Amino acid sequence: MDSPKRVLVTNDDGIDSPGVAALAVMVAEAGFVPVVAAPAINWSGAAAALGPLDDPSRVAVRRVELPGLEDWEVSAVEAPPALIVMLAMLGGFGDPPDLVVSGVNQGPNTGRSTLHSATVAAALVAAKFERSALAVSLGDGADDHQGLWRWETATQMAAPLLRWLPGAPLKTVLNLNVPNVEHHQVLGLHHCDLAPVGGVHTSIVGRDEHGIDIDLLPTSGDIPHGTDSAWLRKGYATVTALAPPSAQVMDLPVAGWYRPAGV
Repeated sequence: MDSPKRVLVTNDDGIDSPGVAALAVMVAEAGFVPVVAAPAINWSGAAAALGPLDDPSRVAVRRVELPGLEDWEVSAVEAPPALIVMLAMLGGFGDPPDLVVSGVNQGPNTGRSTLHSATVAAALVAAKFERSALAVSLGDGADDHQGLWRWETATQMAAPLLRWLPGAPLKTVLNLNVPNVEHHQVLGLHHCDLAPVGGVHTSIVGRDEHGIDIDLLPTSGDIPHGTDSAWLRKGYATVTALAPPSAQVMDLPVAGWYRPAGV
């Protein structure tokens, strides 16, 4: 009988976020072995950054305890999530994991927000190591959650996707976004393309001679119908299959771009 698959559980909100603990508990309940290694601090918006590190030649790791995960090893790592995934694949937390799940992120990662998301980047880095991965985010950017995050809704929606991943083609990366409502209030699950806009956007809200004030604000105006941002805003969970960065096949006029010195 095959041993249960090892699943790296990480996030970008940091080890203290309830979302990573909820996701790890779901991984264990689904019959996998969770390997929990998450940033010691919040690295939201860091995309696939590998630093900066306090010591470029050493990554500090400390064991911590999380509710419901007393039987599993949990590590707080002084590194961004992309580097954590890389370290895991190199054997930094025991045998390299078979799969990676990232989240549950506090806020949406739809549309062009996926370009900046360290939650999504962790999943894409896994694909570079021939692994499949799942990124999970909660909320649509405009919901008034009043401080109440329904982590179980996200994990319940994520569980069947995680169970499906071992049989999927290698390097399958899924990006799941779930509205911040009770599970029975989710209207359905849609397979969507990325929208040209995310659920939130960065806006300049003030400036003076010393700096620029910015804030994340809900995206207003028309969001193209049928995209992830649009369906999520309507109350549906969305899933999008993402491809890791790769070279685009196209003809480039290289011969005209280089002239040897002295010619």
